Amino acid sequence: MTWIKICGITNLEDALTAVGAGADALGFIFYEKSKRKIDPETARRIVTELPPKVEKVGVFVLQGSQSASQIAELVGLTSLQIHVQVPLPVQLSQDRELGAVASARPHKFYLAMPAAWFLGDGPAAANLSSFVGRKPERPFDRILLDSGTPEQPGGTGKAFDWEKAAARFKEMSAGIDVIVAGGLDQANVSEAIRVLKPWGVDVASGVEASPGKKDPEKVRAFVRAVRETEKDK
Repeated sequence: MTWIKICGITNLEDALTAVGAGADALGFIFYEKSKRKIDPETARRIVTELPPKVEKVGVFVLQGSQSASQIAELVGLTSLQIHVQVPLPVQLSQDRELGAVASARPHKFYLAMPAAWFLGDGPAAANLSSFVGRKPERPFDRILLDSGTPEQPGGTGKAFDWEKAAARFKEMSAGIDVIVAGGLDQANVSEAIRVLKPWGVDVASGVEASPGKKDPEKVRAFVRAVRETEKDK
């Protein structure tokens, strides 16, 4: 089954709605500039009310890995999603903070990057996608590709070019689980799954009534659209 993450959770009501709809994971954003930012104590209170089987993902932009690890322990997170802003593998080899996050087990480590880095036929894109899918050097468990930019690492509400990204996506998926994010909603998630065949999908703005507040009907419709698409495979 396609893994489903509802991201940008800021309150218990939305968290329980997402769980009830059938989400596999919930995302809590700790990036200061995000409209969906949540403080660790509020996130901790929400997490204590969630079933153990639901993955609790902390979303960070490299703002200090020590703080990310500490927040993970305080809140009770099961995974760390780190958005990087400098193309790999340079950042992995030179960034001590990222290395510290990667070693913060038992948390799973999801690396989030702009899909734009992988588009095109040049050697840089090819080398990057090859590195991402290579074992055992990589210190991360899964990859998340979205339409983020350095100014707005996530939550843009815009989709990247799935058709253009399909070949690279398939190449990476042969070696690692890849999640698609950016601009997804109930109307287009089926197409994203058809084109990319991702391991998972991640949605935030596409199921909201306003930034940080989910629309219950949109949440349920999104999960339903994913599950119905699986039946058609």
